[in-house]
Amino acid sequence: MAHHLRFRQIHLDFHTSGNIPGIGLGFDKDEWIHTLKDAHVNSITLFAKCHHGWHYHDTKIGKMHPSLGFDLLRAQFDACKEADINAPIYISAGYDDITMMEHPGWKNIFVDPKTMEVRIPSNLRAGFHRACFNSPYLDHLIEEIQEVMEQFPNCNGIFLDIVKQPVCACEHCMKVMRENGLDPTKYEDLVICQQMAQERYFKMTTKAVMEIDPEMPLFHNGGFVKPGNQALLNEYFSHQEIESLPTGGWGYDHYPLAAKYAQTVGMDHLGMTGKFHTTWGEFGGYKHPNALRYECSAMLAYGSKCSIGDQLHPCGKLDSSTYRIIGKAYSEVEAKEAWCDHVNSIADIAILPKQAVEKDTNRDESSDVGVGRLLLEGHFLFDIIDLNADFGKYRLLILPDAVSIDAKLKKRLDTYMAKGGRLLLTGTSGLDKDGQPLFEMGAKFDGKNPFAPDYLLPIEKLQPPDVDSPMVMYLPSQRMKVTKGTSLGVTYDSYFNRTDHYHFCSHQQTPYPPDQSGYDSGVQFGNIVYLAHPMFAIYRGWGCVPVAQYLRKVVSLALGEPPRLTCNLPSAARVTMMDQPSKKRSIVHLLYAGVLPRGGASTVDGVQVRGNGMVIEELLPLVNTTVKVKPLKAVRKATLEPQGIPVLFEREDDGYISFRVDSFTCHQMVVLHY
Repeated sequence: MAHHLRFRQIHLDFHTSGNIPGIGLGFDKDEWIHTLKDAHVNSITLFAKCHHGWHYHDTKIGKMHPSLGFDLLRAQFDACKEADINAPIYISAGYDDITMMEHPGWKNIFVDPKTMEVRIPSNLRAGFHRACFNSPYLDHLIEEIQEVMEQFPNCNGIFLDIVKQPVCACEHCMKVMRENGLDPTKYEDLVICQQMAQERYFKMTTKAVMEIDPEMPLFHNGGFVKPGNQALLNEYFSHQEIESLPTGGWGYDHYPLAAKYAQTVGMDHLGMTGKFHTTWGEFGGYKHPNALRYECSAMLAYGSKCSIGDQLHPCGKLDSSTYRIIGKAYSEVEAKEAWCDHVNSIADIAILPKQAVEKDTNRDESSDVGVGRLLLEGHFLFDIIDLNADFGKYRLLILPDAVSIDAKLKKRLDTYMAKGGRLLLTGTSGLDKDGQPLFEMGAKFDGKNPFAPDYLLPIEKLQPPDVDSPMVMYLPSQRMKVTKGTSLGVTYDSYFNRTDHYHFCSHQQTPYPPDQSGYDSGVQFGNIVYLAHPMFAIYRGWGCVPVAQYLRKVVSLALGEPPRLTCNLPSAARVTMMDQPSKKRSIVHLLYAGVLPRGGASTVDGVQVRGNGMVIEELLPLVNTTVKVKPLKAVRKATLEPQGIPVLFEREDDGYISFRVDSFTCHQMVVLHY
């Protein structure tokens, strides 16, 4: 079911209230085609059914929007096909307000895991109502999917949205639980029922699509593109779409880390940002064109195709301002895509995150985000992997902060290290449930430090450039004394914990006494480097620059050999390296933009306003960028692309080459031809 994606896509939302008149009256075929062509768009996802539950095509299963007098989807679809623009079709799966009004017993009844109280969806609050996939609604959805595929057999994919089943206590879930011997008063049994509903959804919807056309591209949108879900992706997905609107709550670091995993799965993937100043559903909100230029360049740099989210006005006319802005980004993508298709990531390091080995972790697990951000800023070449990966591809595996290691994983890691692989462990990663090491680390462990915070003083070669005093660590360490290994630093305890009126000092934390605690902050022993603090969650939470400088030195130490690539880019810049074997070339991507804090949460007239705290406006050039890289194969020439300008490079004695880019703005590809 693998699918090869086009580079320049639009995800065109069309969630439209039944109270709005004149639906589609502004649609004009020629204008539609010219607007998309002028914006360099070559694929656009069109709506069959929206979250409100209205259909935008002739339907016998659902209900056409009451203010729509013709088959709008057919008109849009045929126009796209005439212009050689791909047209996947969107169907809202989990939200369907019209059907929920007609069948209130099909609604999802949420359960609070702490109180076990249910939350009935309210009509007194604006918002969509979610369906339960254990209810007969799923049979209704299957009929809708089949109807769309029969009407549009030559569509370029089916996109099913809002497909993640929450825990539910509706009458249908209660029936499923009774039939399967589950106890609805136990939250863990409610979770089992939830998982059964989720599996029912995947099996029934995928079967419905494949029975009609086994080659039809299919994507289920519900946050499943994350480490640990590779088996699910391989069984039910034809490709990956990484929803990641930087200004819509995801931030500018979410997409690179998601893409770092997507690259390892073996299926084509696209990044999905939005044209909005904030997030989905925003009419009249626009990004600066430079923001979309950067976001699309980042997608190319991380091996993805591009998708930009838009929301169509109810009249059916594409917004001219939106597509002028999109066109500035997509004209650049079109010029670059020859160097960005069928590429593989080149990496020294792999992160095996908590998400990959434990179910039901957060989307933004602090330790996972922290280590990813640290490596991005340090310009290390890395992937994010799960347990399906070949560990032997990487010189270093990082297990950040709290990764549980069972017997099977322990055996794999032992084999990996026996063949020369190296581990970087932090916090409780590498320890058993009693806080004792699973590997020989050359140290003795005495449990969790009762003092929080404590303080860390690294050995001299790991110290940040301007700090040789103990640094505060905001989360507690593991007590560890080095016995046979090499100490990487020492810790200092607080005089006492900040607890009450009689035990506090100053405005924040209690300082440390002059004497060391007697415990070490880290150890190097054989192929293992271990740090006693949950360092990556600390960096994610507090963002201290000296801590980042220290950790970059630790990663370099753990690698054991010089990294494949080094450069003089600032920490806000990004670098990746891709291989394009079919063209006998590797591509170094240099990427830079200044993300500025503007707007954000505030209160206006007593109303909480979410806002958007991050923008990209100016794209400033970086000058005299130097790169030293060890290529996969001997390089015969280097060029700047898509300019086609030759790049001078020097060969080093150790197999590396070095080159300089005099100046670039936003994104530059340096192609190494072998």
